[in-house]
Amino acid sequence: MGSMKQRDQAWIPKRFKKKTCTTYIEDPRDTGAPPQCQCGSPRAEHVSVAVEDAFGTAIVSKWDSDQHTTEGPTDAFGELEFVGAGGKPSKFIRLSDSSDPALAYNLVTEHWKISPPNLVVSVVGGDGEAPVRAWLRDLLRKGLVKAAQSTGAWIMTGGLQAGIGRYVGEAVRDHGTASTSPCARVVAMGIAPWGVVANREALVNPKGSFPARYARVPATDTARPLDSNHSLFFLVDDGSRGRLGGESRFRAHLEKHIAQQRVGAGGTGSIEIPVLVMVIGGDASMVTRVREAAEANIPCLLVGGSGGAADCLAQILQDVQTDQASRVLIQEKLQGRFPLADVPGLAEQVERILMLRDLVSVYSDEDRLEEFETVLLKALVRGDHLTGEATQYLDELRLAVAWNRVDIASSKLFRGDIQWEPSQLEDPMRDALLGDRPALVRLFVENGLDLGVFLTWGRLSELYQGVPEASLLHQLLERRQGGAEPPHYQSVERPPDCPLTQVARLLRELLGNVCAPFYSRLRPLDSKGTGKKTPLLDGDTPYRGQHTRNPWTDLFIWAVLLNRGEMATFCWEMAPDAVGGALVGARILRELSHQESDAQEAADMKELAMKFETLAIGVFGECYGNSESRASQLLVRRSRLWGGATCLQLAWLAEARCFFAHDGVQALLTQNWWGEMEGSTPVWKLLLTFFCPPLIFTHLITFRAMEEEQEQEKPHTLELETLNTDGKCPMEEILTGSASSLSSPPRPGRAWLWRWRRFWGAPVTAFLGNVVMYLLFLLLFSYVLLLDFAPDSPSASEVLLYVWVFTLLCEELRQGCFTGHQPLAQRVRAYLQDPWNQFDLTALGLFLLGAVCRMFPRTYASGRTVLCLDFMVFTLRLIHIFAVNKQLGPKMIIVGKMMKDVFLFLFFLAVWLVAYGVTTEGLLHPSDQRMAWIFRRVFYRPYLQIFGQIPVNEIDAALIAASNCTDDPVAILMEEAEPCTNTYANWLVLVLLVIFLLVANILLLNLLIAMFSYTFAKVQGNSDTYWKSQRYSLILEYHNRPALAPPFIIISHLRQLLLHRARGGSAKSRHFARDLSPEQDAQLLTWEAVQKENHLVALSRQKRDSDTERLRRTSQKVDQALKQLAEVREQERRLKTLETQMEKFTSALCWMMDTLAQSDLGKNRPAPPHALKGLTLPNSSEGGQHPAANPGVRAPQTVLGGWSLRHPPLQTQGSEHHGIPPTLHCEPRRPGTMHFPPHPAVNPGVRAPWTPPPPL
Repeated sequence: MGSMKQRDQAWIPKRFKKKTCTTYIEDPRDTGAPPQCQCGSPRAEHVSVAVEDAFGTAIVSKWDSDQHTTEGPTDAFGELEFVGAGGKPSKFIRLSDSSDPALAYNLVTEHWKISPPNLVVSVVGGDGEAPVRAWLRDLLRKGLVKAAQSTGAWIMTGGLQAGIGRYVGEAVRDHGTASTSPCARVVAMGIAPWGVVANREALVNPKGSFPARYARVPATDTARPLDSNHSLFFLVDDGSRGRLGGESRFRAHLEKHIAQQRVGAGGTGSIEIPVLVMVIGGDASMVTRVREAAEANIPCLLVGGSGGAADCLAQILQDVQTDQASRVLIQEKLQGRFPLADVPGLAEQVERILMLRDLVSVYSDEDRLEEFETVLLKALVRGDHLTGEATQYLDELRLAVAWNRVDIASSKLFRGDIQWEPSQLEDPMRDALLGDRPALVRLFVENGLDLGVFLTWGRLSELYQGVPEASLLHQLLERRQGGAEPPHYQSVERPPDCPLTQVARLLRELLGNVCAPFYSRLRPLDSKGTGKKTPLLDGDTPYRGQHTRNPWTDLFIWAVLLNRGEMATFCWEMAPDAVGGALVGARILRELSHQESDAQEAADMKELAMKFETLAIGVFGECYGNSESRASQLLVRRSRLWGGATCLQLAWLAEARCFFAHDGVQALLTQNWWGEMEGSTPVWKLLLTFFCPPLIFTHLITFRAMEEEQEQEKPHTLELETLNTDGKCPMEEILTGSASSLSSPPRPGRAWLWRWRRFWGAPVTAFLGNVVMYLLFLLLFSYVLLLDFAPDSPSASEVLLYVWVFTLLCEELRQGCFTGHQPLAQRVRAYLQDPWNQFDLTALGLFLLGAVCRMFPRTYASGRTVLCLDFMVFTLRLIHIFAVNKQLGPKMIIVGKMMKDVFLFLFFLAVWLVAYGVTTEGLLHPSDQRMAWIFRRVFYRPYLQIFGQIPVNEIDAALIAASNCTDDPVAILMEEAEPCTNTYANWLVLVLLVIFLLVANILLLNLLIAMFSYTFAKVQGNSDTYWKSQRYSLILEYHNRPALAPPFIIISHLRQLLLHRARGGSAKSRHFARDLSPEQDAQLLTWEAVQKENHLVALSRQKRDSDTERLRRTSQKVDQALKQLAEVREQERRLKTLETQMEKFTSALCWMMDTLAQSDLGKNRPAPPHALKGLTLPNSSEGGQHPAANPGVRAPQTVLGGWSLRHPPLQTQGSEHHGIPPTLHCEPRRPGTMHFPPHPAVNPGVRAPWTPPPPL
């Protein structure tokens, strides 16, 4: 496996390079240390050319990666296995910092088979070892990584087990451990400088490592290990060692290149891949990083509260407006956070960032209750939406489609306040279809998108062109691209520009000849809706812009071919002809499952096929419960949508056995089986009428049309004017749609002709006649073989037998070559697919061979032998007749299944027979060389011993009688004497006999019985279903057969031959099919659509009432309650913080008032009116209103917010207070209540103590 991977990746060293320092420039800062180059490597590690260039070194003072390095083939790439970490190996490659980012991106998506991203989040920040806060870890694990998994994003970090990259890796690990989804793996890309990677020597292998075992070592100042939680690594080599930042240029170029690619498989999306730079903490280099990203039109998200440069930039963006931006103000904000020497340069970069502030967003810890996907969406799409114009929200909608976030789209973009035009939803609709977003497709359709306007032939072709390369459909279309087609089907520029011709070939193979070809003869439509005679050209642009006739059906076929279950189900719900469409989907999926190599994908196809069959049964059951006659007409109508096929033909094609087992289908088959006769007619009446035809004109046989003569007075037509009527039609009219004299009630005077035709035209009569005549044929055959087969000329009975067989041969030729409209080769192929037809041809072939041999005296015996064997074949043909019986038919299914078990048993038995037979023959008769006797003793004798026929006198030496025998091989070969039995090691023969009987009689036979029991138990429950489905083919066969049975069938053949010559075409096959007028067909489809909606409503109600759905709704309610509870807790936390601040403010206010009261500042000055605004302080002039003057009056109080300011009774002593307000006293009536204690100015006996003001 490793050598194979090495061959597959041998091209990598030719395209990716590494860097080596070629100019030694000594670093002057490393005084007292060994000589070292400015690249970080010691002098001894440089090549000789770099050290010997003393002149170049003397004139260069600063080392530069581009000028002082050379590139060579990379020597480190492949797979990386972390020792002790477990898990899937990561991908890695060492490459130059000047490498082409397009080549690196293709390496990831095309060679490493990592799906293209819908979003790239480049996380940058501090590289130190300082721990991060708990909320920041939750943000990375529950926010960033979860959002990356749900949106299909890549997370890009430094890839080292240090700084923010380490915590991102831990978040990825925790999310992968907690998630049970198989698709929960998040792509974490590490871009690290090669010179800083610790233990990088373990990665070096010029031929590639598969895998390279990487042992993590402790980090140092100049080397740090790789993080094991990343999926892939780009180890960027700029020629330096131990220096951080060497990967910055390549990382920026890679981000810019990814931002120019389009989302979706193959880059078929309508928007570029969004790239977001997420800054967490960091130093001064992060300011430069944000500035470069903004200038490259890449949005940035600053995580406020994470410290470092992220906090500084977030505060500047919040405090400084664009029109107020001045370098002095910015420098004041930067001072104290960064070195003073760097402040002027940083201030200039911050000014540029402020000019591009629409590309920079801030996220703080106070916003963590919001889903992080919404945060990313807002960060990627900046700008205020002042109006309800939809054009301002297109980018948000495209991102929601790319991330498959229907909740964001429905709650933010389709609330009713945005006026979406249908044309604006076409590109998002295309992305949703290609990206398999059925919920978004449903949302667009519900909000005004008309699929009939959206889906043109060109867009349908684009959908087929955009299928994933790994899908089975892509492989099948590629195989059929080079098929035999006219030259105009081939594209000139690129193959194929219009793959609908390949789709037509594929559908023809999957659906066979039942349906008319799809897309194979696409023609532009004229004004009248008719097609031209020329097929579609790939470059026919006007035609590509025309709309498809059945858009939902075309989308349904596309989704089914891609095995997209939810999308196909939604398209089926919207498409017409529900029963036929579901059966077509089941047929396509079952055929594709046989060609799918992936076992899981094949199982999903079979499961989806069963789902569509169940939907077809459910809709038809709803129709049958509403109207039995219309349901029957629905089964036999020719569908214009599916190439003229009927539902019964599609069900037989799809092997929908459960559909045939439905009571409605069986009722239709039973009615057709009996024709216009009553289904309760006894068999003896049919036999008696068959041998005595005049009884047809008596009342021995009852016809339904005769009983309903009063209801059938007028020619019956298919009444579908209303959806609630339930008209009843004769069986012939349901099948053929004609109200002819054959199906209409008999007119007076012609009743005898009507009864005659109805009796002999019923399939049950044809079946009964064929059974009776076939039994007579077998009787004649046995009579000829046993009593009238003389060697001389054939007798009259033998000639009659030959004539009879000739009529049988003519009937088989009619069925295989003269039935249907397909080409002769296809008709013959379809005929030979039936096992019973093969059985008939075998019997007829043996009879012809025996008859030819019988005509010659020398081969007379051989002919008799062949005819005797052929009689057995003809007799076994009677088994097919038993299929019509309700009791014997299911047993035939069980017998057929058991035959497979018999063949498996015979394989095991043959192994023991050969082993035992050869050994015993070699021990008992070593001298006998007669091949006939050898085969008899090797195979035949051991087989008989299983059933108890053990020739002991020929095996046991003690029982062997003396006889005239010889050991001479020549004498034995000339049969002059019998061979003598060898008695040497005779005990071994007896031991082998015991072992053989033990294994064969006890082990193998009981194994066969157990296999039969298991097969019977497994098939018994489904045998009735199998029989009902095969009953359709039997009834269809006798429905198409002429009324006369062999040998009289030759009369019908001559009549059909004359009609064939007169019409110049093949005889039509009489299927259960009816052509409706366009009006009747539309009314029937409308009625079916109503029943389909009723069935879907019933399914949704059943799903809603299921335990699983109830648990899901309960879980959603609990999650919503927990979310609201978290918001309440957050509000409580903020209120507690506010109360704490108010308490501090009140204490400070009390201290200030006490201080003012004790000072001389307030004396001889009246209190300003606004100073006590809102505070009720009674004046002494308002006599009788203060509690001191009137004890019955309570001290007034003023409630301010949650605080109660109470004023105690004033004790007036002259005029000493002079308007000085009393001292506030904080006495809470509830948390935060303030009271007024006695003031010293009013009461000299009380002195307020001085206390310092509390800190705010």
